[in-house]
Amino acid sequence: MDAFMVVATFKPGASMEEVLTVVAEEQAKVAELQSAGRIGEIRLATAARQTVFLEVFGSSPDDVESSVRTLPMAKWWDIDIFPLNEAPNPQVAS
Repeated sequence: MDAFMVVATFKPGASMEEVLTVVAEEQAKVAELQSAGRIGEIRLATAARQTVFLEVFGSSPDDVESSVRTLPMAKWWDIDIFPLNEAPNPQVAS
């Protein structure tokens, strides 16, 4: 499986009151996907930015999107998916 970075931003007009009602369900689904090796790290930007960064593993962007769309909060998200590459090794000049 390949690694991808998913940048999820809350859609304009998303009700944070509604979002907060699914926090426990979201946490349970994330734990399930992490156990299955489908999701790695998740980072939240400040509340003002309303952005979530998810490390997701899959065979293609479509596969990754399918995993992300199983999360309860995904219905409020616009998502962008970026394939991740290994950082190049710095070469020491001789």
